[in-house]
Amino acid sequence: MYPLEGVRVVELAHVAAGPFAGMLLADLGADVVKVEPPTGDQMRAWPPFADDGTERFSHNFASVNRNKRSVVADLKDPADLARVRELVAAADVVVENYRPGVLDRLGLGYATVREGHRGLVYCSISGYGLTSPYVNDGAYDVVIQGMSGLMSVTGEPDGGPVKAGVPVGDFTAGLYAAYTIAALLPQVRASGTSVRVDCPMLDCLLGVSALQTSEYWGSGVEPRRLGTAHPRNAPYQGFIAADAPFTVAAGNDRLWAAVAAVVGLPGMVDDPRFRTQLDRVRHQQELEALLQARFAEEKRDHWLSELRARGVPCGPVNTFGEILADPHVEATALVAPVDVPVAGPTPSVVFPVRVEGLAPRLERGAPRLGADDGVHDEWTAAR
Repeated sequence: MYPLEGVRVVELAHVAAGPFAGMLLADLGADVVKVEPPTGDQMRAWPPFADDGTERFSHNFASVNRNKRSVVADLKDPADLARVRELVAAADVVVENYRPGVLDRLGLGYATVREGHRGLVYCSISGYGLTSPYVNDGAYDVVIQGMSGLMSVTGEPDGGPVKAGVPVGDFTAGLYAAYTIAALLPQVRASGTSVRVDCPMLDCLLGVSALQTSEYWGSGVEPRRLGTAHPRNAPYQGFIAADAPFTVAAGNDRLWAAVAAVVGLPGMVDDPRFRTQLDRVRHQQELEALLQARFAEEKRDHWLSELRARGVPCGPVNTFGEILADPHVEATALVAPVDVPVAGPTPSVVFPVRVEGLAPRLERGAPRLGADDGVHDEWTAAR
């Protein structure tokens, strides 16, 4: 039995943060009903598409909407709105990422739907949260990455701001939302008292920036861009071998000595510039230059083999195609086929945490728009 089996979730969300939270809950067994406008979640229009000549379906949409059901509702239509209110009344959880105030004006806000409810976790994901001076401002992942400070520490030292390639603002908020909902459900169901969850993307990114905020408070110095390097460890960064890039993480003196031996420069261990971890960080650019000159002389596989043989954490800098073909992915059963409309069985990264006795939930792929409009009668009949 999945831990959230029997939990009903209404997802009033689009694109990434809210749908990702909904999918995590669905992966753990919840019955998630995605309420979409007649035009669908805007991510349905994002390529690449599976296309059979008569219908197309977005692979991006499929990646964050498995194990859900879809109903269509025009929230400006009184009859549709009434049906969504009835779904919410029968639900245990609402996940929404509309701009603050929109659902309140439609009569689907927390203050309205909590009245007479048997106990609801109502989670609102937004850019800045409900108490921010920016509450009415729109926010997308790139805006939040920039505002959070993340871009100030991402990229090369002499370069401009760089956005993380993965939309970490969206997905970090989705993770925090799902985690908090799951934690609150037992007490809400036991007490019958509803709870509002305010999940701001900006705050969530600051929450995972603990090392950078503590560095600033502890030193009074702004953390800065270091490329692939680390502010407190060296060598702990990316290098380029004769054929391809790789990373080395020698986070203590023993590992550093092993790296020096591998590159044939054991004397560097006693070099005053590199004797301690603090010394190596202080002279990081000089250390990088010496190591890079050696690493450029041999191919990546040579260095990875030698470093791993001595217990030094290291690895290739992969493309997504390379990591998805890596033996690790097969050994951990991280990828499994999911039935996607139009495309048919399609590889998908399943719920990545392995729980003893539970296989990843793959009961359904992402739904066609409005495929489950009958769920209203199912839910309301069982109330």
